[in-house]
Amino acid sequence: MKTHLRIGYIPLIDATPILVAADHGFAEAEGLTIDLVREVSWSNVRDKLNLGLFDASHMLAPLPVASSLGIGHVKVPLIVPFTLALNGNAITVSPSLYSELAAVADGDITDPRVSARALHRVVADRRARGAPVLNFGMTFPFSNHNYQLRFWMAAGGVDPDEDVRLVVLPPPYMVESLTSGHVDCFCVGAPWNSVAVDNGVGHILHFGCDIVRRMSEKVLAVRENWANDNPDTLSALIRALAKAAAFAEDPANLAAVCETVGVRVGADAEVISRTLKGALKTTTEGETRSSDEYILLERGQANRPDTAHAAWMYADMVRWRQAPLSAEHRAIVESVFRPELYDRAVGHAPPAEVIDPPDRIGAFVGPAFVPSDIAGYLDSWRSRPNGRPRLTVVR
Repeated sequence: MKTHLRIGYIPLIDATPILVAADHGFAEAEGLTIDLVREVSWSNVRDKLNLGLFDASHMLAPLPVASSLGIGHVKVPLIVPFTLALNGNAITVSPSLYSELAAVADGDITDPRVSARALHRVVADRRARGAPVLNFGMTFPFSNHNYQLRFWMAAGGVDPDEDVRLVVLPPPYMVESLTSGHVDCFCVGAPWNSVAVDNGVGHILHFGCDIVRRMSEKVLAVRENWANDNPDTLSALIRALAKAAAFAEDPANLAAVCETVGVRVGADAEVISRTLKGALKTTTEGETRSSDEYILLERGQANRPDTAHAAWMYADMVRWRQAPLSAEHRAIVESVFRPELYDRAVGHAPPAEVIDPPDRIGAFVGPAFVPSDIAGYLDSWRSRPNGRPRLTVVR
């Protein structure tokens, strides 16, 4: 008799391990049947998981941390026993904003240090002219989309809470919002950046890995009490996902994976192929750019939850005044990402592979991140008059 699981997901390519596990027999081989439920917004996914309507879900990596801390919503302890994808985001701007940035850039605009300084100049010029404030779309307050945008802006001297407007939009609505002019820029996962470029309404300015080289982007989240009550089922699910992720990254399986994901996500197989290869069209003129770090589904220990990433995301929450810094919160954060559950399920500890970058984060500016010293990390940033810690402006 098979165990039936109900799993929610958002139509994004970083859900691939879940989609492939359900549709290519990996779940069935572990004695599971999966009912995939497509959702539109991250709040829907979080609420249905918290209420027990889902057994597990595709989720923004910072969201289980926020839920376990009880910030932004009711407190429901969630855990992360599996990382679905590292990286995979991009920052896309409208053609008009791209032109504004390019006109004042003091170097290669694909360098985030250059573009951040250019954004500062554009914001200052708009303020002086009395032009409307720029609107930036991100998917959720507790998301790496939000934190990557803020990190990039602050590095150039832009205050994301004072100088621009950040708005929350579900991923499938990003392109429409850019097309209509409701936002000037967005940060989101694939395929929506590529869809904007293909539709002629956006330029991909930066890959997420340009801002932070290695970051848990989407994870499998489950309620802590469910995990405690169903350890064997959870292990079976982890094994199915691990095998699916390895299958999806094998070039021999690319066509089959693209077909499966295309149906579940509602995107063209060619766009999915570009995404999984890390080779994206970045401008409406057809320019392309490649990175072997754009999205990692299995390579480089991608599936093993990294506690340093949970600490980094908590540091972002503290930096942007979503949460206080406290020993109690640190203890909770350390209990969310659970690499030992992954190790138990797959039957071995990770290989003795050196993770690059050394701090396992690799932010494009600033000091190396030390998970055990979040206070010191934040103190290394220059404070603004309002007391919010900021990264030293790049000169």
